[in-house]
Amino acid sequence: MHRRHDLDWLRVSAFGLLVIYHVGMYYVSWDWHVKSPAASIAPEPLMLLTSPWRMSLLFLISGVATAFMFARQPAGLLRRRSWQLLLPLLFGMAVIVPPQAYYQVVEQLPGGYSESYWAFYGKYLSGYQGFCDSDGCLRVPTWNHLWFLPYLWSYTVLAWLLWRLLPSSALQRLRQWTGLALNGWGALIVPVAVLAIARLLLVNRFEQTHALTDDWYNHAQYGSVFLIGYLAAFSSRFWESLQRLRWLSLTFAGVCYAALIHTWYFAGYNDAQPPPLALRLALRVAWAVDQWCAIAALLGFAYRWREADGPILRYLTLAVFPLYILHQTVIVVLAHKLKPLQLSPGIEAAILIAVTFALCLGAYELIRRSGLLRPLFGLRDQPTERISRTPAKAVSERGN
Repeated sequence: MHRRHDLDWLRVSAFGLLVIYHVGMYYVSWDWHVKSPAASIAPEPLMLLTSPWRMSLLFLISGVATAFMFARQPAGLLRRRSWQLLLPLLFGMAVIVPPQAYYQVVEQLPGGYSESYWAFYGKYLSGYQGFCDSDGCLRVPTWNHLWFLPYLWSYTVLAWLLWRLLPSSALQRLRQWTGLALNGWGALIVPVAVLAIARLLLVNRFEQTHALTDDWYNHAQYGSVFLIGYLAAFSSRFWESLQRLRWLSLTFAGVCYAALIHTWYFAGYNDAQPPPLALRLALRVAWAVDQWCAIAALLGFAYRWREADGPILRYLTLAVFPLYILHQTVIVVLAHKLKPLQLSPGIEAAILIAVTFALCLGAYELIRRSGLLRPLFGLRDQPTERISRTPAKAVSERGN
């Protein structure tokens, strides 16, 4: 079976960037669970370098992986994916996430919070609604950074419904139409148009909550890229178009990123003094161009690595999901514990990044050896699942 190692590399890299991004959240002015005394707007332009596209890339790769799973072994897929996604979600909400909420209460609750972690944990499990400040109340239990899991599960259910309800010939035609629409310049224009329309119509109406039921802008963008990955997975025209347009895509993404940064950090505009309406609408389109063209450039450049397998990739592909589940709790706890040392932000951030990776990979070494822990962190009994193509050439080419 021929594997898409380029997508494995991108998935590993995107989750690695997520660790760095969440360390960065400790140092910017944006709201987060714990905050550095040195937090400022200075790192925010660098944070915005990946903000438009990082999670969208993961959902697109997940859509491709879901298509491969259906092609390889459709029977029982929804049951397997539910077990792989929802069990870690429930375990994470009960065990992994609570320390994040605890230190958020300790640092941000008006008047402070002096009860022990276990006293807090009892309130957390009971759904206590008394952790409130001027912005509202902390809702517990919560999934915090694990929101990716219920969203991915929901989109997988939609893909499963397409597979179950549509005749195979209709699904095949839908893939063919998608391959035609995403051929050549369509590989850039069509996704950008979808994402721009979603941002223009929805971003100002629906706050990004990560709460699943009311998060309509996020569903519009993440559901769309998941569906693109699911329908275009077998289209060689799509992948080859992205490879041909990779430098142009990178240029478009860079120009739009520069426009966003210049407007919000160098032109004098901010939340208190927003840009005029026409400029705001133009910036929403620029965000969508940056969002998709950055993804297109990454996919295009990585495409030549589709055969680049190796022991490091095989190891990291399996380690990345436990790392994702653990990393934010590790960052929050470490950041809170390091705060009394009053380290310089640069040294402290380097320590947070290095120790987070070390602790999470060390935990993975324990997890992968335990039959009890493996399913709680989304690992199968046998570590064989990888993003791959189906073995039959006829299937892999039917999206053309």
